[in-house]
Amino acid sequence: MTCSVKEEDFQRQVIDLAHVFGWSVAHFRPAMTKHGWRTAVAGDGVGFPDCVLVKPPRLLFAELKSEKGQLSAEQYFWLQGLVKCGQEVYLWKPSEFEEITEILQSKSKQE
Repeated sequence: MTCSVKEEDFQRQVIDLAHVFGWSVAHFRPAMTKHGWRTAVAGDGVGFPDCVLVKPPRLLFAELKSEKGQLSAEQYFWLQGLVKCGQEVYLWKPSEFEEITEILQSKSKQE
């Protein structure tokens, strides 16, 4: 996996990989509006992780970034809040694809 992968391409790769290993994945895609790219959210949804993955008994949240991508304050808030609630939370970059594969193959976070 090269480090020059665009975030949207990386996202597609992660979703495809998750499907190979039997995960259900939710991702809320932004759309172009007259004000630019927007993701329709209500409440405190700004910064919510890119993907929610479910494969009982596991539930995990993943924020996906390009190699140079940085978390916004809102993204950091969400990830930290989920961690404090005991959730399985990841910040993934293209260079970590091998590790992502291992995580999605395993039966639990501890394996």
